[in-house]
Amino acid sequence: MLNYDVIVIGSGIAGYSAALRCLEQGLRTAIISSGQSALHFSSGSIDLLSHSPVTHEPVRDPWQEIENLPATLPHHPYARLGIRAVRNGLSWYQSLMDKQGLPMSSLNSQENHYRITTLGTLKSTWLSQPFVKKIDVDFRNTSHIKRIVMISIDGFRDFQPQIAQGNLQHNNAFNDIPVKTAKVTLSAFSRVNRNPHDFRSIDISRILRDDNPFKEFADQLTAVATPDDLVMIPSILGNGDGLELMYKLTQYTKLQFHEVPTMPPSLLGIRIEDTMMHTFISQGGALLKGDQVLGGEFREDNGALTLTHITTKKMAEIGLKARHYVLASGSFFSKGLIAHQKDIEEPIFGLDTSATGERANWHQVGFFSKTPHAFMSFGVTTDNRFLPSVNGRTVNNLFCAGSILSGYNPVAHGCGGGVAISTGYFAAQQILAELRQEMQMKEVRA
Repeated sequence: MLNYDVIVIGSGIAGYSAALRCLEQGLRTAIISSGQSALHFSSGSIDLLSHSPVTHEPVRDPWQEIENLPATLPHHPYARLGIRAVRNGLSWYQSLMDKQGLPMSSLNSQENHYRITTLGTLKSTWLSQPFVKKIDVDFRNTSHIKRIVMISIDGFRDFQPQIAQGNLQHNNAFNDIPVKTAKVTLSAFSRVNRNPHDFRSIDISRILRDDNPFKEFADQLTAVATPDDLVMIPSILGNGDGLELMYKLTQYTKLQFHEVPTMPPSLLGIRIEDTMMHTFISQGGALLKGDQVLGGEFREDNGALTLTHITTKKMAEIGLKARHYVLASGSFFSKGLIAHQKDIEEPIFGLDTSATGERANWHQVGFFSKTPHAFMSFGVTTDNRFLPSVNGRTVNNLFCAGSILSGYNPVAHGCGGGVAISTGYFAAQQILAELRQEMQMKEVRA
């Protein structure tokens, strides 16, 4: 049996946050990853809280809203964490990513900001990558933008600037800013035995690693834009290179860029995953990729349960054992939760879950309804330490983090990334506190 101090199930932001915090404190840590995380579908920004979970209205100051949640919505993960723990988790995460070469920043005011989306709409978020233009909610910092130039690549279907141009021009905040589109070509497409329409952003990123296609691309950009423009490009640089090529492009062209995610895979999201994964591996973490946790064995301790070991699909005969576990397997999208006719199931350990009302009321009639879909707030029920239970009995060495948790809607209220980071970090802090307490008790006995 393989032994670790901590085993984390899931390799999204929540799982990596827990694992990296444990690892940097010297704990032998493993991550079991069943496949690609939702980061491959991500915008690459971190939402803290874009809409009120109480009124569903847009939020300008997410920290003020979080501070009010214990009184207005006490079952929300932020309310149970408390604002101090949320701040500590987000501050730690920013510092970590900055050290690893992917700085993510908010406005100096700590308020939410807008980013221009692939469709030319505005999306509220809190942390963004260096080449995402952060627009304050009053649009005060747009006055220096003389023009917006939207770039398409001939044959590449995953970004249609004409649609983005139309939507942005309908926004009153951009009435005085000209918006134009421009098309560039890549001669390398003709040398590849594939239809350019089949290319994804990740394919173009491989082409642009070579100097000649990169220079060809950059020269065309300087021909259609000036340093006073905001140049909006699909995220097509940085597969495995982090921000290196974006810095190179900026230095070569002297242009200011705004990256937008394309159809999956999203290179902005992949950058985040790659940064966390490479950090985890380089610091000695064990990444068990492409495996699936099938279940675990519990031991009863004074009415509570202790998870003794787990089995996986690839190592069913070996087994894995740890003193502490973190479950960050995600929600319905990643099969961390399974919906049945009358209830929902956590499929690995059979943890207690919450699902309210008849199934017909789990969703709204309209997909884009202003009232959130109820099922999005379903998940595993936990205590205030984020320890789950099985048939009412607490599992005292298994922590839950991220979108598997009940009590909040990560999509409608724009808090998925923030909850993932803060609960993953909190889980690690709980583990570290327990271990410190054990060491102190041993010292006292000695």
